[in-house]
Amino acid sequence: MSSNAAPAVGGVLSPFEQLRYAQDILRTEAQALDDLSRHLDAQFCRAVELIYYCSGSVIVSGMGKAGLVGQKIAATLSSTGTRSHYLHPAEAIHGDLGRVHHEDLVLMLSQSGETEEVVRLLPPLSSFGIPLIAITGNRNSSLGRAADVTLELGPVREACALGLAPTTSTTAMLALGDALALVVSRMRRFRPEDFARFHPGGSLGRKLSRVDDLMRPLAECRVARRQQSVRQVLVDLSRPGRRSGAVMVVDDQDRLVGIFTDSDLARLFERRREEAIDCEIGSVMTPTPAVISSGVSIHEAISQLARRKISELPVVDGFGRPVGLIDVTDLVGLIPEEETE
Repeated sequence: MSSNAAPAVGGVLSPFEQLRYAQDILRTEAQALDDLSRHLDAQFCRAVELIYYCSGSVIVSGMGKAGLVGQKIAATLSSTGTRSHYLHPAEAIHGDLGRVHHEDLVLMLSQSGETEEVVRLLPPLSSFGIPLIAITGNRNSSLGRAADVTLELGPVREACALGLAPTTSTTAMLALGDALALVVSRMRRFRPEDFARFHPGGSLGRKLSRVDDLMRPLAECRVARRQQSVRQVLVDLSRPGRRSGAVMVVDDQDRLVGIFTDSDLARLFERRREEAIDCEIGSVMTPTPAVISSGVSIHEAISQLARRKISELPVVDGFGRPVGLIDVTDLVGLIPEEETE
């Protein structure tokens, strides 16, 4: 049987006891989430409807640990297609209520529903005449009674051995906020492209970008006419900055007809064909190379590079003219290990 017995003051838990206590904590919180999922009702659907049809912003508020959870919920709403920001209850009654607009709605978090700063905020919010959704442990609390929609967590047992530190309750609030955000996001038909628009930074943003965002623009690429000699191309087409191991070869209409890479140059020497250095590059290039169209997702480019085991991928417009080049060295960390094996 699970037990949340805490170690004596100054005591030390053995590794076995540490793991058992941690498992008890996780089971307690997991059980609370399972119970919460079984008790969702029409109030949840009403909350989803209010958020979905809100023409302003969802203002999330809460005090203490509930406020920290509220900040995360506001961030999740914002990143999944619902305008949202966090409002600190104490700051709100000292001027920040000016952030509230008549088209907004408020999502208020308080386990007890009696938090002083939250309760003081209820009358001013009521004067705005905007919807109030409450996430609280008791629908009969001051917050629960004031709300238009109350999502009741019910009695939860905090995982803290003293039963005091907000743990299980904040986990339940966070999960319920995620459920609201993601249900509404699905109703909005939120797409990967939309997600990318809100996440331009970091590895995640790069993975969701278009090839045009990460390619080397044509001005930084080496482009040659097919009648130019290999020697001429290598001497005349040096570029500052990042060096690509590929030369894109075009015809008189600037359409891509081939590619000449460092690997092609190496093969000439391996086959003792040094004289080919002074031949037309069109005679030793790789004709009709793999390409990708401008506007395609970087994920598709990564898949092509991995599948074909190539290092450079020209990006072309609708007329087959190169507009840039994807070089594998610029995508380090974006190709999954399983795709490179």
